[in-house]
Amino acid sequence: MVLGDVDEIMKDLSPYYKKNPGSAIKYKLVIDTPGGTLEPLYFWLLNFMNITGGKTEKIIDNFASSPGSGHFSELGLKKSQMQEQASRSMQTINTVLRSVLNLIYDLKEFQIRLSHYDAANSSDKHKKEAGILSLKQIWMDKVDMQRGQGAINALSSGNLQFVTLRDAFLKAKDERDIDKIDLNDRVKRILKPRILEFNEWKTRSEMELRKRFEVESTYLKSQVDSLKLQSRWAKPYLIAAEKLTQEEKMASDSALVTAFNTVLLQLTLMKTNPVGVEGSATKNRLEGRALPEEFGKVAKKFRKYFAVTFVDFKFTGIPNKVGQNFVFGGKAEIEFKAYSMNEDELKIFNERLNDSDLYSALNLVQGMTDDSLGQLKLDIEELTGKKEKEKEKQSDNNPFASLFSFGKNKKNKKEEDKEKLEKLKKKIKPDKYAEAYIRNHAIADARGIAFKTYDTFKKSLGMASPPYGHGDPTEDRSPPKSKADELFGF
Repeated sequence: MVLGDVDEIMKDLSPYYKKNPGSAIKYKLVIDTPGGTLEPLYFWLLNFMNITGGKTEKIIDNFASSPGSGHFSELGLKKSQMQEQASRSMQTINTVLRSVLNLIYDLKEFQIRLSHYDAANSSDKHKKEAGILSLKQIWMDKVDMQRGQGAINALSSGNLQFVTLRDAFLKAKDERDIDKIDLNDRVKRILKPRILEFNEWKTRSEMELRKRFEVESTYLKSQVDSLKLQSRWAKPYLIAAEKLTQEEKMASDSALVTAFNTVLLQLTLMKTNPVGVEGSATKNRLEGRALPEEFGKVAKKFRKYFAVTFVDFKFTGIPNKVGQNFVFGGKAEIEFKAYSMNEDELKIFNERLNDSDLYSALNLVQGMTDDSLGQLKLDIEELTGKKEKEKEKQSDNNPFASLFSFGKNKKNKKEEDKEKLEKLKKKIKPDKYAEAYIRNHAIADARGIAFKTYDTFKKSLGMASPPYGHGDPTEDRSPPKSKADELFGF
């Protein structure tokens, strides 16, 4: 996002600013300091906005430098280093993610196999019989089949015509049970060692399979933690690489001459101050009442409104290298703007800011890690045993939870907020009759904050500061009034 986009976003998202486009008030200050530095100007305003209340945040930070300058070369080198490191981290993330997927599929196969052992050890007669038959089938297909023509399946269907061998093996429980079955001696001699071998295989294979399941389950935990760690390591490099990318629109600016040593900087600070409806509707001995008294009684029914002040910086500088860093001298153009937003508009405005290339780069990592793990969350919790522990912990902490579980919402807060935001994007409701007065009050506050910031900044630089009466001593030096002030006669 570049300077000027703020006005377009406000016009696009707010029903009020569609009818009344543009800032409520605007001040512009141009400071030319080729021999000085631009950093003190920015930090003075940032500190002043921070100490005068409200919330101040930087929403735009763009730059462009001429291709022939040392600043362009140095930042290009740093960007390449960040991109290389980020690329290596992304490759590691891909490798670990594939490992997690393979482990999940392996553990699911182990679960299926272990379910046969659980059934074979069951106290339920029918379930136990089904489990043992399943294990015998697996043993014949995986273990006994390695004997070739001597395998039970081969002997039962081959030229030797041991037709009853397979059925007898499936029926017999142990070597002593074979004597109770009506079989000839040749079949019994083959069957007894096979039954003995199967029972031994059943005991040992179950132990080994459970041990391997535990080992791979522990390894899955470590791989998931490693994936989260790698994504945390990758994010700073992606952020740095994206921040070191020049703004395309600024790169075509006529001030950037290829061979010159020039840099353009664009910065925007946003200050939000909530409007206290209850406080403004209370009569003050010194200031009077800013809103009707009835507003204070129903303040909670209204949406929250904010006085929003934007300070836009456009620096055209000459970078000079001092030690390992650059300092900038040149011209600074600073604009002060006043707006008002309700809570719905502020949410959408912040969402628009997040639709930048920087957040797209972060969403790439999030999509590879957080979203992928989110899809596999149930499997991971089940296979690592976390789900069972959480259930036990919840049941221990709240024995009555099951009585009230019908009232719980299955959606988490993040999903609910996302749905609400999507609904807001479609259409923001216009101001109600009473809310229109609160908005005017917010605009009046924003105008006052913008003027105070502009006026105090000028005084700090030793510049002349005009009075409210535009220099005429006979005029009343009172601050500019909003429509709300004029309407209520305050």
